[in-house]
Amino acid sequence: RSHIQRRVRVLPWLCRPGTDDMEKSKVATVVYIVDDDDAVREGFARLLRSVGLESRPYRSPGKFLAEVANGPNTCILLDISMPLMDGPQVQERLRSRGIDLPVITISARDDDETRALARDLGARLFLRKPVDDQALLDAIDWVTHAASSHGELRAD
Repeated sequence: RSHIQRRVRVLPWLCRPGTDDMEKSKVATVVYIVDDDDAVREGFARLLRSVGLESRPYRSPGKFLAEVANGPNTCILLDISMPLMDGPQVQERLRSRGIDLPVITISARDDDETRALARDLGARLFLRKPVDDQALLDAIDWVTHAASSHGELRAD
């Protein structure tokens, strides 16, 4: 428990009621999780729920693509290697549909080609599996809040 509580204290976007930050952003952070590995997907979902984030886990990229929508304080955690449709194919379809949510790609493969492909298709960050919990939470914070407050995310 103390391990999770420590994480909550270091994340500035998890606000206490009555603070100015809470007034600025009443919209919950939403993280779409697209990964064909049940254990990984559910592990990420549990972690996110434990710190008050809304997780929307998907095993199927097709179902995810049918339901995803642009929204504030929202990002996508996307596995690069999936059997029916891989991460780059998902990113291409998101782009063609005008879905401009920040993407954090994850993969057990950590090579220059994989990272370059994800970046070229618009991923904000690349994380190698197994992903450190704090690194993931910090990445979500950066792509959904910190970067946008400093004008670092792409404008529509």
